[in-house]
Amino acid sequence: MLAIYLSPIYILLNLYIMRWLIWWMSACSRHFKKKWVRAAVIVIYAFFALSLLTGFLLPVGKAQRFMKLIGNYWLGVLLYVILTVIIADIIRMILLRIPRIDKRKLRSRRTFVTAGTCCIVLIAAVSLGGAANARVVRTTRYDVTVDKAAGGLDSLNIVLAADLHLGYNIGCRQMERMVRKINAEDPDLVVFAGDIFDNEYEALDDPERLISIFRGIKSRYGVYACYGNHDIEEKILAGFTFHKKGEKKVSDVRMDEFLEKAGIRLLRDEGTLIDDSFYVYGRPDRERPGRGISVRKTPEEITADMDRSKPILVIDHQPKELQELADAGVDLDLCGHTHDGQMFPGNLTIGLMWENACGYLQKDKMHNIVTSGVGLFGPNMRVGTIAEVCRITVHFNEN
Repeated sequence: MLAIYLSPIYILLNLYIMRWLIWWMSACSRHFKKKWVRAAVIVIYAFFALSLLTGFLLPVGKAQRFMKLIGNYWLGVLLYVILTVIIADIIRMILLRIPRIDKRKLRSRRTFVTAGTCCIVLIAAVSLGGAANARVVRTTRYDVTVDKAAGGLDSLNIVLAADLHLGYNIGCRQMERMVRKINAEDPDLVVFAGDIFDNEYEALDDPERLISIFRGIKSRYGVYACYGNHDIEEKILAGFTFHKKGEKKVSDVRMDEFLEKAGIRLLRDEGTLIDDSFYVYGRPDRERPGRGISVRKTPEEITADMDRSKPILVIDHQPKELQELADAGVDLDLCGHTHDGQMFPGNLTIGLMWENACGYLQKDKMHNIVTSGVGLFGPNMRVGTIAEVCRITVHFNEN
């Protein structure tokens, strides 16, 4: 419903941008003043501007996949077009009010063409760079110490990944890059902290190949996961969700089957004791706990039946209830969800929303690590952030 209310703003923004584009092109060359050329420009612009809606309305198939992919790229480009045009307009208005500035020169066609060209080059550079940067999976390393004994283990090598968002943006190639990075760390344990899927199971480009890729993960104690807020079956348009009123949002059964075939154990508000040495507990998402769960367990309920003298590792998609988890005796809390803002300027403001938006935070004796994630949501690019897996070396020290 909110998407419908915001649609007039989206239309006005695009009309505003298209007006400037046509003015700039007309200033560049008299050929762009011809009606048929302007009409062609409007049609091409409309194709991109309406790609999100077109992809949403088309039936499942190659055409829909193509339009959704175009639409996701367009979202990112549009963000930087809007920012650039607004900033350029503000600079122009400021310069017009400075007495020493030559107003005729500032208003000249040459200045307009030069400024417009600089804006377009900047937008293209940021957008292309962001799209390329999103495909590079890096490894971020952490070392933490837990003051507990873990059986005969002196240390544990954990690889954390989250926010894969398998779907229209992310497919087999990105997962192959991720698995190579994971296996390069020779992990004892691999955990996925939610948002494995991007709401629509039909969006997977090749489920069987993806399953085969995941089964290539090599881990001494196996692969564990919890679900996030996007691991549900739900239609999305430009980040806005559409579902029947009152209908509980749950994962598609095929998502659960996918993980089972991929050799990933899904923990639904449950834990397991591994090698009689340490616990791994997977929490359901705080907003959308999923099938069969009305209210997820509190941190105290999670550890109530555990031997707290053993290390307790929790996978929780959203980095919330950090103090409560620390008070309950959790030693390591691994999260995702934030994407570290994904795109500038989001990476500068995300810290206002979360106690630990990305990276490491110690809460009393508990270590909290939030990854920026492997995949993408919405715009098909990363600007000012990285795609990553996290290698966490946990040292155990009984004393």
